[in-house]
Amino acid sequence: MERDGQQIAWLTLNRPEIYNAFDASMIAEIDQQLICLAEDTKVRALVLRGSGRAFCAGADLHWMKSMAHFDHSENLDDARKLAKMLERLYTFPKPTICLAHGPVFGGGVGLVAACDFAIAHPESLFCLSEVRLGLTPATISPFVVEAMGPRHAKALMLTGEKFDAQSAKAFGLVGAIEDNLDDACHDLLTKLLAGGPQAQQDIKALVQWVHKKPIDTRMSEETARRIADKRMEPEAQHGLQAFFAKEKPSWVTIT
Repeated sequence: MERDGQQIAWLTLNRPEIYNAFDASMIAEIDQQLICLAEDTKVRALVLRGSGRAFCAGADLHWMKSMAHFDHSENLDDARKLAKMLERLYTFPKPTICLAHGPVFGGGVGLVAACDFAIAHPESLFCLSEVRLGLTPATISPFVVEAMGPRHAKALMLTGEKFDAQSAKAFGLVGAIEDNLDDACHDLLTKLLAGGPQAQQDIKALVQWVHKKPIDTRMSEETARRIADKRMEPEAQHGLQAFFAKEKPSWVTIT
């Protein structure tokens, strides 16, 4: 995490060798930074970005593999931590900006959706790939559905197909596509810093209060339970085994 003039916090996913895929440790680190930055009155905005060639490729494969040995209690505890971190990002009291480039898969899409603003590089590639492993994108679903709407979100979750930056903008996942993410971010920050800090916090709270049912601890608990349940089901176990064996799962009938 870096500071820019003490007003902007730059939170960088820094595992470039694996496309910034996250594991339990990274989730905990992000969560702790969000807690600290939310309470820091000097911070006006948060920028989330990835180092190297990608924003975030979703879950770390080694971490996923270890989950195959989790019991239900361990699965639920693990899922709750991701759900809580995403909830904390979504409810972060100050403006949040996500800069997306390269692969943005699975949970990475959830991070994009949970931010107030998202700017994508033209060559970004997005994917909600969980279904192809026999899983559901449960913990990220509240944020993705809110950003994209139920129709687009459901279609992309059901197929697991990849979509480009133009489609991501058309679906509402990102708000802008820019070749130079840093310049675009600077322009947006300039606009944000022209507003009243407390007014911006109040606006964020207001929008969350008036917009349908809030994404809160109850929703986080439900989505965490669903993914924990799903991980224990035969289809998910089979899908994960096939994935790590570099084989197609039994439900793939089209070559």
